[in-house]
This record gives sequence, structure tokens and C-alpha cells, in this order.
Amino acid sequence: MASEAATQVPAGFPLEEEQRLIEEAQRGNLDAMRPIFERYAPPLYGTVILPRTGDAATAEEILRDTMATAVEKIGRFAWQGKTIYPWLRQIAINKVYDLHRHAKRSRKLADAMAQELPAETAPETGPDAQLIAAQEQRSNRARIDETLGDMPERYRTAIELRLVDELPREECARRLAVTVGTFDVLLFRAVRAFRKRYGDRTDPSPEGRR
Repeated sequence: MASEAATQVPAGFPLEEEQRLIEEAQRGNLDAMRPIFERYAPPLYGTVILPRTGDAATAEEILRDTMATAVEKIGRFAWQGKTIYPWLRQIAINKVYDLHRHAKRSRKLADAMAQELPAETAPETGPDAQLIAAQEQRSNRARIDETLGDMPERYRTAIELRLVDELPREECARRLAVTVGTFDVLLFRAVRAFRKRYGDRTDPSPEGRR
């Protein structure tokens, strides 16, 4: 099925005209890409991007990124007597994969930091308790993401290397260009800073917001 989709190219665009527009764009007239995008944007959106994201807003953003990348890299495209569509399609697919990889990494990071936090409710097995626990988990995930986003880059990197990538302490230290002892201190401070910032977000008092 995937291989068939890869070979399906929207019809109706003369190759001679497409080649002329591409050559114009490669000579610096990037406006020549406009007719190509107008022709291929709908199938890229409807058959390549949206089915792989399931969200219209995300698909539209990826489509814009795809077009921007195509304009940026049009000089690298080599005309071989075939339409540019498969090239555009591959750019779009790469953008979708990048999105999924980033989302997966973010979820793993949030899960790792959730282990550093105490449960806010006692574990129970009843349906109501399970619903409350699920709601609490979603709320915690959002606060974790916000807290991590506000942390200094060095702290966040230390947490990612050790708790998400699960690299040995020695490798974490090497990537950060510090000694193992210094990395241990850095990770301790990063986790401590995370807990404090997370606590500040969950504390509604003026002291907690400071």
C-alpha cells in the first residue's frame, strides 16, 4: 500500500512547464515555485500529511514547512525528466517523522520526570479513583512539560541524557564536557530545580508563584 502511494503522482501538470518553472526557481526567481505549490499542495496535504498526523492545524503547519524547505533546497533538485512531486512528498514525510520523533521524546522526558514526583492521590482501584488518577496524570503531564520548557538548557540537557536517553554517567559527562563528579552535581541540581519549579506551579499561594 505504501509503495503504491509513493508512485501515485497528481496528473495534469505538463512536465515541460514544470521543468521550466523549476529551472527559473533555480536561477533565483523563487516566485516560479508558486504554480508548482498550487498544483501539489492539495494532494500533499490530503493524501500525505493529514493521514499521518490526524490533525488539520498540524497538517497545515507541516505543509507550510514543506514548502519553505522546498524553496530553500530547490537548488539541490536535479531534474531527471520526472515530476518534482515525489521529491516534495519525501520532504513532507520527513517533516511528519520529525514531528512524531519530537513528540515521542517529549512524552518520554515527561514520563521520566513524573517518576521524580510524588503521587498527589493515594492509589485506589475503584472506577472513580481511576478516573481521578487519569485526570491527575494529564494535569501533571501538562505542568511537567511547562516546567521543563522553563528550565535552563544545561539542566534540561542533563536530565534528557541521563533520564531519557539513559546514557551512562561517563557518557553524559563527556557530552557536556565535564567530569563525572561535576555531572552528578549538575544532574542533582537539575532535578532539584525541576521539583522546585514544578512545586511553584502547583502552589497557588503568592509564595508558590514567586
